[in-house]
Amino acid sequence: MTSNDLLQITFYLIVLILCVKPLGWYMARVYQGKPCGLDNIISPSERFIYRLCSIQSSEEMNWKRYLISMLLFNLLGFFAVYFIQRLQFYLPLNPEHFANVPAKLSFNTAVSFISNTNWQAYSGETTLSYLTQMLALTVQNFVSAATGMSLLIALIRGITRRETTVLGNFWVDMIRSVLYILLPLSLIFAVVLSSQGVIQNFKPYQKINLIAPFSYQDNQKNSDINTQTIPMGPVASQEAIKQLGTNGGGFFNTNSAHPFENPTPLANFLEMLALILIPASLCYTFGVMVNDKRQGWAIFIAMMLVFVPMIFATTIAEQNGNPALHNVSAAGNMEGKEVRLGIVNSTLWATATTAASNGSVNAMHDSFTPLGGLVPLFMMHLGEVIFGGVGSGLYGMLMLVIVSVFVAGLMVGRTPEYLGKKIEPYEMKMASIAVLVMPVIVLLFTSIAAVTEMGVSSIANPGAHGLTEILYAFTSMGNNNGSAFAGLNANTPFYNILGGVAMLCGRYWIAIPVLAVAGSLAKKKIVPVGSGTLATHTPLFIILLISITIILGALSFLPALALGPIVEHLMLWGQYGH
Repeated sequence: MTSNDLLQITFYLIVLILCVKPLGWYMARVYQGKPCGLDNIISPSERFIYRLCSIQSSEEMNWKRYLISMLLFNLLGFFAVYFIQRLQFYLPLNPEHFANVPAKLSFNTAVSFISNTNWQAYSGETTLSYLTQMLALTVQNFVSAATGMSLLIALIRGITRRETTVLGNFWVDMIRSVLYILLPLSLIFAVVLSSQGVIQNFKPYQKINLIAPFSYQDNQKNSDINTQTIPMGPVASQEAIKQLGTNGGGFFNTNSAHPFENPTPLANFLEMLALILIPASLCYTFGVMVNDKRQGWAIFIAMMLVFVPMIFATTIAEQNGNPALHNVSAAGNMEGKEVRLGIVNSTLWATATTAASNGSVNAMHDSFTPLGGLVPLFMMHLGEVIFGGVGSGLYGMLMLVIVSVFVAGLMVGRTPEYLGKKIEPYEMKMASIAVLVMPVIVLLFTSIAAVTEMGVSSIANPGAHGLTEILYAFTSMGNNNGSAFAGLNANTPFYNILGGVAMLCGRYWIAIPVLAVAGSLAKKKIVPVGSGTLATHTPLFIILLISITIILGALSFLPALALGPIVEHLMLWGQYGH
């Protein structure tokens, strides 16, 4: 690894850390209802939406009503996305006259976007109209991200409030998330991306004459290629919220490897920064809202202590390259990577997109070395709590905090507490469900796919790598990530339906116990700090939290990883290594 490589990684981390406090402080002001600087501009629109939708902004909800509101809103979003796809041929803004999307693919895509997964079993530039991309997908990018943020804020209120049953108002939390946070940031980001060359238009696809026409023979027939079709569309507006909302769904099939989505080094850097910007800043928001900033910094440090080594592990694995090609190239493994971006920018993005629940890519993970592909896979196996999705990553990490506090309580023989609230069997049961749902779904669905003809028929590569492709697909869907190894044909009835179920479970079977924990904690009294209280902001607790996070991921997935990327690495280096 060169000094330039280290400089790029260090600069990225420094800029990220510098952004955490100001954005985190701003978001805390938004959710606490305090002046944040944009009130005079946005509050009239906020009040208008409340009146239009008959929302009583001062009325708060208990956790069950909060949950029902969230589920009903997401169900409405599902039907909207589904039917827009099914009717897109008859709707406007379809200059290429794309046909209606098939039913099973429409189901998978609708589930994908309401669950903040943005798994794409289709090629956007050849399947979806401009209206579908904007009205169905981009809108869901905003509201699915806002849903995760709202659930986090409800959990924080459950931790901070005492002897109450209410957690706030879902509609208010979601609307404020969109109007005050996601929309302003996305507007600024879209303008900056447009200045870098990310396209934003409604033009029909453009046909250009090739400078060097060529011919090829197909079935004994010569074909002359003189033109190329260049896709157009409103890309910058979708690209901005795709990154900021940890959505990840690309306008084009190659996602952020496409020069119309990611045209310059500055655009690449800003998009990588946006991957983690809000999830990282929410750690500081948490510290402000619980009146103890040390708690937020402790969680942020724990996340960084896992994230940074994984960046270097992926980069080193890719720079070591493929031993079968050492006599051909010493430049490392450049397969599947943009030459203009290089290895470091590809591995940094790959680690960040799977640390966050984003899923966008600027390189093809299927072309990574076995160990290079193992790291993004393992980042998801941790439950995507190392930053994770906007809101969902931090509330997932708080479930692990509850588990860690409980384990520490068992070790010292004392009733565990977190921020003055006793952690009792009910909270531990709900936290256990939230932590274990993902491994059960991923491993169960992977095993079904690995032993059925419908599952293995989609594999592009046999052996260990093929198993890794299946494992990665269900890990991505079960974690609401959305990235893919790209060597698996996922647009089949089997993967569309089973994948849709995995995405639903990965989102809502975790959200439900999280809100149940919030409701339970809100009812409790505050327990005074005593001599036996475990400090949850110290280096000791940070180490304990990291250990439990990694142990849970390792214990759940190590056997599957041993059969996939680990054995593939041993076979590759055993045959070609020296």
